[in-house]
Amino acid sequence: MADKIENIDFDLNKKHWIESSDKNFITMEHLFEANDYDWSLFMGHLVIEKLLKACFIIRKKQYPPLIHNLLRLAELSEIEMNEEQIEFFSTVTTFNLNARYDDYKENFYKLCTKEFTVTWLNKIKEYRQWIKTQHII
Repeated sequence: MADKIENIDFDLNKKHWIESSDKNFITMEHLFEANDYDWSLFMGHLVIEKLLKACFIIRKKQYPPLIHNLLRLAELSEIEMNEEQIEFFSTVTTFNLNARYDDYKENFYKLCTKEFTVTWLNKIKEYRQWIKTQHII
């Protein structure tokens, strides 16, 4: 296993996560424009998740864990967070779960009004820049 870790190109791996996040960001905006608010927020979750995984790679020189919990990824990446940031990561994590599983989809769909989605997409955009400028670039 150690040989495999030594052969990982961390710069290339970091670049992959950032570029994938940037593509998901564009998709997030397209989904919003198409009034697919629940899926736009799901994609927003992926935008943040992938940036946190890039951050993890930079800080730990390890491949990121295969998890989707944003707060846990931020903690494992040793990002210092205030209460507002903890709440953001916790809430955006639910966009992944709620959009993915059938028993949550209907309630999540009803929650995702245009106003709700605009509010959260703006926060996702803000945190996207914060992660990029403070933690991975």
